[in-house]
Amino acid sequence: MRTVHSLKELRAILRGYRQQEKTIGLVPTMGNLHEGHISLVRKAAEAADIVVTSIFVNPLQFGANEDLDTYPRTLLEDQDKLRAAGNTLVFAPSAEEIYPDGLARHTRIIVPEVSEGHCGACRPGHFEGVATVVAVLFNMIQPDCAVFGEKDFQQLAVIRKMAKDLLIPVEVIGAPTIREDDGLAKSSRNSYLSEEERAIAPVIYRVLKATSAEIAGGREDFEVLAQEAENSLRDAGLRVDYFNIANSQTLKPAVPEDREVTLLAAAFLGTTRLIDNISVSR
Repeated sequence: MRTVHSLKELRAILRGYRQQEKTIGLVPTMGNLHEGHISLVRKAAEAADIVVTSIFVNPLQFGANEDLDTYPRTLLEDQDKLRAAGNTLVFAPSAEEIYPDGLARHTRIIVPEVSEGHCGACRPGHFEGVATVVAVLFNMIQPDCAVFGEKDFQQLAVIRKMAKDLLIPVEVIGAPTIREDDGLAKSSRNSYLSEEERAIAPVIYRVLKATSAEIAGGREDFEVLAQEAENSLRDAGLRVDYFNIANSQTLKPAVPEDREVTLLAAAFLGTTRLIDNISVSR
């Protein structure tokens, strides 16, 4: 496994693989890798001959009061995990490599509709930053496919729409959420939780499961269900950002006619913001 930091190095290596008619898969990450990320690498290896994992803490997707400065940078540990998983190439660029003219002067991509609401409402500019950096990585690497986790359900929808609308020839693949034994979705931010908070955190998944069971059982009063779920999370000690029940394709509020719905939740434990989701067929 090789690690490169510049576009020039990256393209020289990828050129050699393409001359061998190898297909290329991309796994974009911000590092601090856990089993959830490694599952994306394995899925990319099933879909492509060569797997490139990018590690870049993207400043454009962090808000003014978010954790950009404290976000864990663990490149050496990440390299060990990727090597063990069979990753081919690590691309770990600097901010100057991605945004050579600086953030303020860089072209930005806005993906309408699916980026609105949910995390888009709570984190203004976040999905603009995500779409922009992913588009840059797509153009730098020009992969045949790219794998993203379904845990970030709205992000996956944003990237799929961006690739479709901009005619970027990349197959965007969603990979299932990887969970701890108690149901908590694996996340780099879980490391921020205190022992007491970590014991509480799985309630998010339990409430999602309970609410999805109600929907599968025939309930269609989605606003009431969402409010009940919020109350359950608050009772457990979480500060709820949102609990929404949405059409799985459009991410607009679900209506009784929708056959595929997704429950999306975001809540704080202390200063740590956790997200999760479950999709339901009706």
